[in-house]
Amino acid sequence: MSAGPADLLRRLCETTLARLAGAELRERVARVRADLDAPLRIAVAGAVSSGKSTLVNALLGLPVAPVDAGECTFVVTQYEYGEDDGLVTIELKNGETARTRLLPGHRLPSDLGVEVAGIRRLRVTLDLPSLRTVTIVDTPGMNTVTASNEQAARSMLFGSGREDDRAQAMIYVLRYVQRFDDATLGEFRGLTDACGMSCVNTLAVLGQVDRRGDEDDPWPTARRLAAKGYQDLRTSVFDVVPVIGLLAETARARPPDAREFEALSTLAGLDEDDLEDYLLDLDDFRSAPDPPVPAEVRHRLVERLHRYGIATAVGAVRRGEVSDPASLARHLLERSGYSSAGGAATGSVAAGIAHFARRADQLKALDALTRLRRIARSPALGSDRVALDALAAQLDENRPIATALGGLRIFAAAEALGRGTLVLNEEMTAELLRMARHDDPAGQLGLPPGASGAEVAAAATAASMRWRTLAMMSEGRTGGHRARDVLTVLEDMVASALAEKPDPAAGGGDPLPPVRVDPAVVEALRASPMIPDDDRRAMELLLSGTELATQLGAPPGTPRAEVAGYGAALAARFRTLTHRPLSLRQRRAAETLCEVCETVWSRYQGGAP
Repeated sequence: MSAGPADLLRRLCETTLARLAGAELRERVARVRADLDAPLRIAVAGAVSSGKSTLVNALLGLPVAPVDAGECTFVVTQYEYGEDDGLVTIELKNGETARTRLLPGHRLPSDLGVEVAGIRRLRVTLDLPSLRTVTIVDTPGMNTVTASNEQAARSMLFGSGREDDRAQAMIYVLRYVQRFDDATLGEFRGLTDACGMSCVNTLAVLGQVDRRGDEDDPWPTARRLAAKGYQDLRTSVFDVVPVIGLLAETARARPPDAREFEALSTLAGLDEDDLEDYLLDLDDFRSAPDPPVPAEVRHRLVERLHRYGIATAVGAVRRGEVSDPASLARHLLERSGYSSAGGAATGSVAAGIAHFARRADQLKALDALTRLRRIARSPALGSDRVALDALAAQLDENRPIATALGGLRIFAAAEALGRGTLVLNEEMTAELLRMARHDDPAGQLGLPPGASGAEVAAAATAASMRWRTLAMMSEGRTGGHRARDVLTVLEDMVASALAEKPDPAAGGGDPLPPVRVDPAVVEALRASPMIPDDDRRAMELLLSGTELATQLGAPPGTPRAEVAGYGAALAARFRTLTHRPLSLRQRRAAETLCEVCETVWSRYQGGAP
């Protein structure tokens, strides 16, 4: 099995460390190396009173993050895995540390015992299995998302402007608004760019979607707004998802107790119109003397469920959908929008977290690559300068390690799209973002789940033609490099799809007649020393094969649709020859072979007779 991008960068860090003498440079490289092994850091950011800390509690499944204004809401708080559950380490700006512990019930103390102005960050240790793979960073609320530069953004979000003080993914909680205006969109794009975030590692969450007082069911409007938000922000975020963070927090971190369930059951026995009147004004609902539920319990229901939560819980009790506090918690979680129906890959906070977790190694490698390139540009003398120059050379896009970091190609292209250095039409923009959002080839290509290898190969081949044209038109520019990255991924998809064993039920049918290939064309190409041995063997098969399948390197009797895929893959291979330093005659010969193979693909794709 080939090494992944994180493994390659670990080795590069170790090689660089062995060559460096300067303590500061060694420490910076060592931090990069350590972060490749650490859990993925996900920062949760957002405007003041957007529901950010409520969402953090839902993510953790514990009511740790304070949701009311207090000392802890003004400092960066990092929740990380550790066996000493409840330990709070207070890192001060002067380099010193202090320690305290969570209060009973896993709550941060309101008084930390030190001046808030002197705190750089809190680190809270929790014995949660989920934190073995991700670390959650709760950041102070912001009145605006504007950040003038990268260091300012890191200081604002993560406690300092230090190079290593950055998250590798971000969840940004936006207030629920009727529409995203140009100013908000521009500020958001500026913040994500300054923080090194892009559409591969940023999730936008539309919070408090239940706070519209004129809708009994907020979800149709919320989903429409989220879909529109994604269209506006798609080059900056992986997804825009709506959520009722308060219900998610209540369900996951503070489940309803027996007394609250009893109170909701009592309310379910009231006349529907009477209950609706009570809930029109929540202040009156808290204090009115006539509802048959104690005032302190009503107050708690408002604080934990708000109007929509109470209404949906009472409705579920009336319909017999919940029968105890546990089933009520499950209902509230479902109505919060925290999880996607059927475990969909997009559309919810849970799906976004799962996306980050699946791609954790790639996201950490992407962060490490950025930091190592910065380190390589650092001022240095003597042997350290030599070591940094060697590091820069290894990270150059034209060197082997860049090719081996193939898992990051789509990420790099998506980032370039967000920065405007890769300019695409609508079709190719949607194509690239789909590849960035999905993990399996069928999903990346817009095919239904379970698509056959032949279907994947055909779709990838069709897409590769567009990207090959763009790469050739933008040769030598950043956009050309990124287009070639996408092209490489598509060609790999074709090769992998064709390597799958054919479905025996599909049947091979009668052998397809061979395609005519001019021997002079093949001989012209074989005369060049620039032709790889594998391509020479492929040309020999084209001349010697007795049926179309064997000409293309496929087993005899291969089904038509798969033969088409082999033709597409071979066309892609021969197309790369046109970019080599060949004579005009040889270049034309390569183009002729491409046309032959593409004709096979167009004739037999989809199993056409």
